[in-house]
Amino acid sequence: MDSGICYMKPEYLVTEADGGSAAANTENSETNKRKREDGGEVEAGEKKKWDKKERKRGQNKNRPVFKDERYSHLCHSLIDGTGGEPCSLANCRYVHDLDAYLAAKGEDLGPECYVYTTKGYCARGVSCRFSKSHTNEQGRNLKREDYDEKAPPTTCNGVSSELQVRLRKHEYDFSRSKELIKMAEKLRDARKLKEQQEKEKNESEGTVSLTAGEKQPSETTDKIDAEEQTDSKRTGCAIDDSTTGRDADQKPAVDFREKLVLSPLTTLGNLPFRRICKEFGADITCGEMACAQPLLKGMGQEWALTKRHQSEDVFGVQLCGNNPNMINQAAQVIHETAQVDFIDLNIGCPIDLIYQQGGGSALMRRTNILELTVRSCAALSDRLPFTVKMRTGIYADKSVAHELLPLVEEWGASAVTLHGRSREQRYTKHANWAYIEECAAKAKRMPVIGNGDILSYEDYIERRTLAPHVSSVMIGRGALIKPWIFQEIKEKQAWSPSSGQRYEMLQKFCNYGLEHWGSDTKGVETTRRFLLEWQSFLYRYIPEALQTAPPQKINARPQKYRGRDEMETLMSSGNAADWVKLSESLLGRVPEGFTFVPKHKANAF
Repeated sequence: MDSGICYMKPEYLVTEADGGSAAANTENSETNKRKREDGGEVEAGEKKKWDKKERKRGQNKNRPVFKDERYSHLCHSLIDGTGGEPCSLANCRYVHDLDAYLAAKGEDLGPECYVYTTKGYCARGVSCRFSKSHTNEQGRNLKREDYDEKAPPTTCNGVSSELQVRLRKHEYDFSRSKELIKMAEKLRDARKLKEQQEKEKNESEGTVSLTAGEKQPSETTDKIDAEEQTDSKRTGCAIDDSTTGRDADQKPAVDFREKLVLSPLTTLGNLPFRRICKEFGADITCGEMACAQPLLKGMGQEWALTKRHQSEDVFGVQLCGNNPNMINQAAQVIHETAQVDFIDLNIGCPIDLIYQQGGGSALMRRTNILELTVRSCAALSDRLPFTVKMRTGIYADKSVAHELLPLVEEWGASAVTLHGRSREQRYTKHANWAYIEECAAKAKRMPVIGNGDILSYEDYIERRTLAPHVSSVMIGRGALIKPWIFQEIKEKQAWSPSSGQRYEMLQKFCNYGLEHWGSDTKGVETTRRFLLEWQSFLYRYIPEALQTAPPQKINARPQKYRGRDEMETLMSSGNAADWVKLSESLLGRVPEGFTFVPKHKANAF
């Protein structure tokens, strides 16, 4: 049997004659469109023209993205309806005709506003797409009697206007960061000098027999040895014994052992999705990869990636960059202004733009830069762990993680996550857990977190058996396909949700999205976009009851099949038009001219 195929029970198979079935199409409609445009079917033995170009891994960079017009937004002075303070801006570009705005807004999407129901007040007011549930007969926005204005927000982090101004005017004090970089440079240079002296010594011993009197250490060597002994007693390159400021209120260093970690997922690892995973049992969550340079420029869109929900009891922020000064400064400002439990450095990102600029996986070959970054960031605080996420290497035939991992530990990292593929492999081929074990065995005390190809409890047990030195497991695509995988692992058994239960999960995601991004038209469409992005992975889940030999393997494509009911069939469709249809049942009809193409190409199923 072909290991790349998930075989289905005969009663659920779709024959060619049944071609209209939604589940029969397990490839995105845009891919099929490209195939048709390339000349239809390919003759036997003929090389596919589109094979190299269209199967290139990465992102659909020219995809259409819905953007609402700025003039469609209601002026904030009218959010709570008429009768409030008039707009004080002379050149305000937002809508001031409330009646015209309400007429263009359209009908409410439902009878109940999730934000108002859970909090007692909806800040989107009359612009909310569920506003009738919290406006009176005069059109004024209501506050429930039990609404507590002084209640702490359920979401923290992000960038304040005051911090944004300081960053943009270069008024933030980064003197500590500069000091740490200098100390890291000193330690790096001392290490290099010592290695050079040892090399010269070994070379001379190979040709000249040294006497006892000739082995006296030099003054420079004594100084280096003293520095190395001092360095062995500290994390990174400096000791932070301060008990004042933010550090006094922080928890002790995070224990990364025996945990289920949700991978930091670009675009898809948003706050509402992480809330879903927390409810299913994820122990540690991490924000989406944030680039250091935009953070230091105070860009709100990048700072939004640092936001944390109160349910995320152990939460980290992942940084990416190509310059140790920038990365350390970004780490410093996050440490001093945000509520995080750890900071992670991404040196495994395969995205071409990041790699070409010297960031992401390119740092695996820029060891001098990597050493400065890890040493300086690990020294920010002994209470704020600094971790590293890497791949096996850049090229499939040249793994370097086994050399890097002990060095990263020596430089002060609190934990390392190793994804068992190279940059070149992206998500094709199977993750090499034998190599993950080889690397994990080289760590002295530092926890090593394994990552790759876990989609079931059976996969989890198999990988932990293959790699006993791995302390914990990180799950990425497996959580996107079935977020309840954390629950399965903790309960040590598979869970087969019905289509109704899966639909309720999508409804919960939409509610969390409306709370996070807003319940006005813009918030609804943002929620829809992220729901559709998630659906490009969710449809790959195959219910156990339909398979001939469960559990499902992450890279196995199913035979053409139909579900046990209409909703299950719709959820199993790989056609983007069906994902849009599903979103309309949750968030109302899409705007006129709306189209969707997923951000991530996915040749590896």
